[in-house]
Amino acid sequence: MTYRKFKADYLFLGDRLAESGSILITTDDGTVQSVQPAAEAGEDVEVYAGMLSPGFVNCHCHLELSHMKGIIPEGTGLVDFLSTVIRQRAAFAEASAAKGGGTADKILEAIAEGEQEMLDNGIVAVGDICNTPDTVAQKAAGRLYYHNFIETMGFLDQGAQARFTHSLGIFNAFAGAYQLPIESNSIVPHAPYSVSPALFRLIAGFPGNHLLTIHNQETEAENEWLLAGQGDFLRLYELLGLDVSFFKGTGKRSLESYLPYFHRNQSLILVHNVATGTEDVRGIVGNGGLSDGPDLYFCLCPNANRYISGQLPDVESLFRQGCRMVIGTDSLASNHQLSILEELKTLQQAFPGLSTPTLLQWATAAGAEALQLESVLGTFEAGKQPGVVLIEGVEGDRLTAGSSARRLL
Repeated sequence: MTYRKFKADYLFLGDRLAESGSILITTDDGTVQSVQPAAEAGEDVEVYAGMLSPGFVNCHCHLELSHMKGIIPEGTGLVDFLSTVIRQRAAFAEASAAKGGGTADKILEAIAEGEQEMLDNGIVAVGDICNTPDTVAQKAAGRLYYHNFIETMGFLDQGAQARFTHSLGIFNAFAGAYQLPIESNSIVPHAPYSVSPALFRLIAGFPGNHLLTIHNQETEAENEWLLAGQGDFLRLYELLGLDVSFFKGTGKRSLESYLPYFHRNQSLILVHNVATGTEDVRGIVGNGGLSDGPDLYFCLCPNANRYISGQLPDVESLFRQGCRMVIGTDSLASNHQLSILEELKTLQQAFPGLSTPTLLQWATAAGAEALQLESVLGTFEAGKQPGVVLIEGVEGDRLTAGSSARRLL
């Protein structure tokens, strides 16, 4: 058996920086053997300038939307962004039917390019939102770990079973198309403003649905809608041709309105959290979630938030309150790249009090735990294969505008 030995200015282990001068030792296939002092590591050490890290975990992506890169203008706000995505999906479907599948080929090409971009940027695992089976073939190559979140939506109770049955068909397409544990697929709600009570119950009660995700409080309009059935989301329902006059609100903000649908044996990744305030998380994050509710992870996608609305979550407040934080990229419809490091750079620039080890822990060990992959990814512990990423262009242990990441293993 042959070994590779890595040394850099800094070695981040997944939860902390290693002692100065430490050497990471792996096998050729990337299995971690040990971390040792330089004096004990022997010869043939590969020396790099920068910081070594385990591979990054992208807890929120829409790989199937990669063909929409550059199509949707920035700064539209969430409702207009969603409206454009809906129209573009329909336009691509019509064009594909008219051209005998040519447009579908472009979608598949964009998916392949998006996955390659994630690989090149040091991402090793992805929590991927799926409304179609478009990504099945690409994922079958097994180049990244994926948890496929099969998304379902429908705000009218009477359509809940039909909506769920449609999503179950996509779930089965993923479950049967390539060798992947059944636990790597879930049926999940899109967002609180697009899922009815009946559909929430079907999702939460689906056997094996232990890991879920939801778009949470991406805009204050979501809280306005759940509180009183008013606000900007009325424009979205009008576009969809839905009569929502029956809905008068729950009298509660968004998170409090839907969290009770989920169960104690479930984990829930809350994505975006732009309008999540102290009043939303007070009392629910002491042990990760409600005592009789799901474990919670708060996923940040700052570059997508800036792209859509120009706003960011109150990250420091969420962190101070003990929220477990992870990182996502969202899609190329709402981002210029699929790079976890670029998300971390945005966060450190906006919140200088966040240290690089804290941010990297969210992007590695915490992300692996959130996707239930901590036994193989996230930290440089013996026996794991977390990937090895070199972060170049650091100043001290701080990220800079010029920092970049590349995969070594």
